[in-house]
Amino acid sequence: MLLVMTSMFVASISFASEKPVWVEADGEAYMSEIDTPKEVMERAKRDAQSKAIEKAVGVFIKSHTLVSNSQLAEDLVYASVRGKIEKVNIIKEGWDEKDRNIYRVTIKAHIKPVYPEKGEGISVRLSLSKADLKEGDEVKIFYKADRDCYIYLFSVAADGSVTMLMPNSINQDNFIKANKAYEFPPSKSPIHLRAMFLPDFKEKTAEERIKIIATKKKEDLIQLGFQEGMFKVYDSKSTGMISDLIKRLNQLEPDDWAEATVVYRIER
Repeated sequence: MLLVMTSMFVASISFASEKPVWVEADGEAYMSEIDTPKEVMERAKRDAQSKAIEKAVGVFIKSHTLVSNSQLAEDLVYASVRGKIEKVNIIKEGWDEKDRNIYRVTIKAHIKPVYPEKGEGISVRLSLSKADLKEGDEVKIFYKADRDCYIYLFSVAADGSVTMLMPNSINQDNFIKANKAYEFPPSKSPIHLRAMFLPDFKEKTAEERIKIIATKKKEDLIQLGFQEGMFKVYDSKSTGMISDLIKRLNQLEPDDWAEATVVYRIER
């Protein structure tokens, strides 16, 4: 069987400035028989603040989008961004007119981006058998992690589309043991990994990247809509986007995942 890489050519990077943002959010809380009005009000405010942070994190991630092709930056460190509230203004608050047990609040929060320091997380290494390839050349991927984990191999195209290389329908088990060297495709596998250009790519050379993501727990990243790289390459209309992957990783704690990237050149 043939498993192919998608192409990724060079694009100029232009990041938006990383500044705090103002966001509005609504919160609510229901008063039970054992709650005091003050407790309900505080819960509603906390609900609004939590939603404001979630909104702000989306803005911070989007601010790291490339101007060209809406492709996200190479370093997935942006997926670990969190938000810290600096100031909160109450726009309106009060008990619901139809249900007096519900307290609602609308806030405007000033939130700054925070990138947590990684502690006892995962360290993962990634390399290729070749760095300079002709179109159609076979290549192997080598990887190793310093702890037991689950790995996901991706090829990311210039339009931001993501093709999943591993796990796939043939190699569904993506659990690896600590400090053990692995290769993809595995030895004696029916899969052959070959370098190929995106459809309609006209240039003679391209720079391509392979990403590996390692997670402490098994994550169902396939649900994000990524296609397998079997027999063909995919564009942004037919497979998941790197932005979907970033948003999913942002839901994990920074210590629960790690990533690495390798770059190689392909020519006709």
